[in-house]
Amino acid sequence: MMFPIRCFTCGALIADKWEEYQSRVENGEEPGKVLDSLGIKRYCCRRMFLTHYEVFDEIVKFHTLYGYKETTE
Repeated sequence: MMFPIRCFTCGALIADKWEEYQSRVENGEEPGKVLDSLGIKRYCCRRMFLTHYEVFDEIVKFHTLYGYKETTE
């Protein structure tokens, strides 16, 4: 699943901060401090960042592993 454009609960725009959040956390910064510096204050929006999981990479593995064949019958 791709990162949502807006928070599911309050509707705040959050997608524009995802790439910076992801890169800073991968570089070793604490997720809570990164969210504070990005201005993400509401707990519903923070939940969106902290619980997001990229499912798309897993789906691509299975797609290439099992060799998806399209049938036209």
